[in-house]
Amino acid sequence: MGKMSRNKGKRGEREIASKLREAGYDTRRGQQFCGANGDADVVGLPGVHIEVKRTERALLYDWMSQAQSDARDGEKPVIFHRRNDHKWLAIMDMDDWIEMYKAYELEMSDEDQAV
Repeated sequence: MGKMSRNKGKRGEREIASKLREAGYDTRRGQQFCGANGDADVVGLPGVHIEVKRTERALLYDWMSQAQSDARDGEKPVIFHRRNDHKWLAIMDMDDWIEMYKAYELEMSDEDQAV
């Protein structure tokens, strides 16, 4: 990977960490301190393994395989991807999305019953 590609990747990681901080989450680039293989690109969301891909060419299944193999036990792999002049996308396994949405529905149901 060339220097320009690495720099674009680092900028993407900083951008995602910043967007998550703006949303109230204490996140930062994962490899900025240790650089060890298998670390998430962005850390600070317990239970989530984040891979950031800032590229024009999408290799979704390759990326997901990497994220799944790098994720620690109990972590859900999520890929954040953005092409030039496009919005960020969050990509995750369908089973993980269903599990997350069911938890959301349960939380909403509990809030409705509390009212």
